[in-house]
Amino acid sequence: MEATLERWEIEAKLNRDRAWLLETYAALSADDLFRPCTPSEHDPATMWSAADHLAHLAGIEGSFTRMIRDFLGGSRDPIAFYKNADGSARTAEQAMAAVHEMTEAWVRQHRGKPFSAIVALGQEARAETLALLASLTGEQLALKLPEAPWADGSIGGVLAVNADHGRMHYRWVKEGWESSRDA
Repeated sequence: MEATLERWEIEAKLNRDRAWLLETYAALSADDLFRPCTPSEHDPATMWSAADHLAHLAGIEGSFTRMIRDFLGGSRDPIAFYKNADGSARTAEQAMAAVHEMTEAWVRQHRGKPFSAIVALGQEARAETLALLASLTGEQLALKLPEAPWADGSIGGVLAVNADHGRMHYRWVKEGWESSRDA
């Protein structure tokens, strides 16, 4: 089991990886930023660009802060992807389909925006994350977010996983470019 991260470790990790993410994406040409690279998980006929992946990261980070706030506010189902509207359980496949549908809607809403506008989405999401982090006690950071599959499932772990998420998506972007080059 992973040790719970300290508050300063979470912030340092988020800041380091955000700086890396911004520098990495800013170094891309406009052609690379907006050319198709990976199929959408929701609709494989739709291709995502590097810019779409960057917008996705902001959407997910915002979702994580909402889930945490909902949980701390008393919600018993803060993740909300594991149940249907009638309260019946979804299969893992149905839950992932709901996540992919939500993600695709977010990405479509922001597709085609200039790089600076996509960066601003991430800045807004990160500001919310850091404000939430500052407001939490050490005990709250260690609390388990019900049914959270990310990191160690703790609130602190879920906040910190935003850093790893960016690197994972950039790896997929590069793999998508390599795969299209090899085709």
